[in-house]
Amino acid sequence: MSITANWSYPTAIRFGAGRISEIADACAAAGITKPLLITDRGLADMSITIKTLDLLEYAGLGRAIFANVDPNPNEKNAEAGVTAYLEGGHDGVIAFGGGSGLDLGKLVAFLARQTRPLWDFEDIGDWWTRANSDVIAPIVAVPTTAGTGSEVGRASVITNSVTEEKKIIFHPKFLPTVVICDPELTIGMPKFITAGTGLDAFAHCVEAFSSPHYHPMSQGIALEGMRLVKDYLPRAYADGSDIEARAQMMSAATMGATAFQKGLGAIHALSHPIGAIYHTHHGTTNAVCMPAVLQFNKIAICDDIKRAANYLDIRGGFDGFCEYVDNLNTSLGIPKTLTELGVKDPDIKRIVAGALIDPSTGGNPVVMTEENTTKLLLSCI
Repeated sequence: MSITANWSYPTAIRFGAGRISEIADACAAAGITKPLLITDRGLADMSITIKTLDLLEYAGLGRAIFANVDPNPNEKNAEAGVTAYLEGGHDGVIAFGGGSGLDLGKLVAFLARQTRPLWDFEDIGDWWTRANSDVIAPIVAVPTTAGTGSEVGRASVITNSVTEEKKIIFHPKFLPTVVICDPELTIGMPKFITAGTGLDAFAHCVEAFSSPHYHPMSQGIALEGMRLVKDYLPRAYADGSDIEARAQMMSAATMGATAFQKGLGAIHALSHPIGAIYHTHHGTTNAVCMPAVLQFNKIAICDDIKRAANYLDIRGGFDGFCEYVDNLNTSLGIPKTLTELGVKDPDIKRIVAGALIDPSTGGNPVVMTEENTTKLLLSCI
């Protein structure tokens, strides 16, 4: 079976090994003639980035790059990116990298020509309608990890460096015009990044599947996304050059982010404030919290998870699924607790307060309160 395709759901996706060679054509399809490639510092000098810049330069599109992006990007990175975009006279963005580069790239394209400040567009009610849609620049997204799925998302997660809170900035036009999913770009990922990002994709699928909101298309996508992670993440972790496993995990990442239109839940509600305060890796934090959250939600999701377990060929229903998650985490070197992850002497009240105001909270199948969320957090420590 050929693992190469063109997809138009949820946006135009050029999927397959070697398709980074189409980057110039993707820019043309998006109407971009002078792109700014935005990525994180770690990727700036890597061969996959240099190759992409070479392709752009060869096509007459320049080789402009902005790489002042932190692992948890913040408003300072956004301000610097907007300055680089405007001073360079760019007309579009190539968001390149993992979640950090993708989120910051999309945000710069959105924010560059707005007249209101960043935090006016937080994902609260209809705040997104404050934006001038006509000035949002086109985006080509190129993921280099298989986890966040930000390449098909309508939002960016940005840390407020003053309050140490992760905020979701939303607008429908955050959705890139063209996505290039080239699994060859993920070959060089270290094992711990393969594990953390892969489990981020799994968390997206599990939480979307568990969300009480009605969205049957997302429900089906989440279930199949879980299957791809189950079948291919261990292979990608064991052999980083396994291109089939890398491709299937890239599919799972895109599927997870498509599915969570249905909602997320307590895993992400906890992970966002923990990451903002203690600078932990997002996907790995999700993985650490997942076993406790499954138990927290058992009363509401037991039957659904039984059905998922049957589809995934996991014996034992809900308990068997939870055992599978525990074993998967262990096999991928995931810490058992937040303490092992490096979260020392956590500020319980602060994390709980952050979790309860996080937009993900609304998608959790069990209503989160200060009391039960505190108990949940303590069980993760």
